[in-house]
Amino acid sequence: MIKSNKYRKAARGQQCTMQIVGVCNYNADTVVFCHFPDETHGIGKKSDDVSGGDCCNNCHDVIDGRVEDKNFKEFKDFYLRRSQTRTIRRRFNQGILKL
Repeated sequence: MIKSNKYRKAARGQQCTMQIVGVCNYNADTVVFCHFPDETHGIGKKSDDVSGGDCCNNCHDVIDGRVEDKNFKEFKDFYLRRSQTRTIRRRFNQGILKL
């Protein structure tokens, strides 16, 4: 399992990388690292830290299924991939992720 406190904590104070249209609050004060579903997650087990993104609390609620959004359902793959790519690029620029 790929797990890094530094990688997750780097989400604090950042802009949301998910930015679901009509959902995102664009408030950096509410941004945390959000794990996305993938093959490494299961009941009571989060995905690897590379499978996620920096998300505001509104977008996080949609991803976790606490709030339903038609737009997200229709374009889910786009939103998840965009957020994950933006977050990985951000961690690289922050010097946290090295390739």
